[in-house]
Amino acid sequence: MSTPRERIENLSLPAITWLNRLPRAVPFLAVLALMVAGVVIPGWGWLLVLVVVAFLGWTFYLSWPGLDHTNRLMRGTVILLALAITVTQAVPRR
Repeated sequence: MSTPRERIENLSLPAITWLNRLPRAVPFLAVLALMVAGVVIPGWGWLLVLVVVAFLGWTFYLSWPGLDHTNRLMRGTVILLALAITVTQAVPRR
């Protein structure tokens, strides 16, 4: 019987393989474009940032065992910052 982590890793394998075939700049530019668009677009733009948070969280989860404490802290901070942007975009002050 496989663990939940092993199941997630096995389900993620086709997507990770596809991402590895892309030029290195493509995923970075896609995340950057979604973040910028999410911040600039009023109203529903926060959904684009939420997609970035989900993607970063997924890659963070998959890479967790291979990271040292410093890298875990840095990646976790980036995800929390993106999540904070999502919340401020989704629930603006009046």
